[in-house]
Amino acid sequence: MDEAAALAGHWQIVSAELAGEKMPDLVAHKIEIELAASTYTVRFNGEIADQGTFALAPHPTAKALTLKGVAGTNAGRTIPAIYRLDGPHLHICYGLDGVVPGAFASPSGTAHFLAMYRRRPA
Repeated sequence: MDEAAALAGHWQIVSAELAGEKMPDLVAHKIEIELAASTYTVRFNGEIADQGTFALAPHPTAKALTLKGVAGTNAGRTIPAIYRLDGPHLHICYGLDGVVPGAFASPSGTAHFLAMYRRRPA
């Protein structure tokens, strides 16, 4: 199976943090992302909040992808990220400042959004 096919599906956030601050579970558990072919859709509480395209990208130490927002909160933005598939879990560290993260971390003072997702049944 190729990487894009392995990423395809519905993913629910299990935990997330931005710049070292943990996202409250009540908020995080309302967010899901759907990856299909080369598109993504983010839903918050079932409503579409963000849509765009993504492409796998080269990175020296991790698997990477680049998101391009088309509609919603990230319209017009390009967001690089690194990711790791771990069984039913998908870890993504987004560089919200446009810089590819060097590690799966979201230290204080950075614009890194680190999320762990769990695959939802089809």
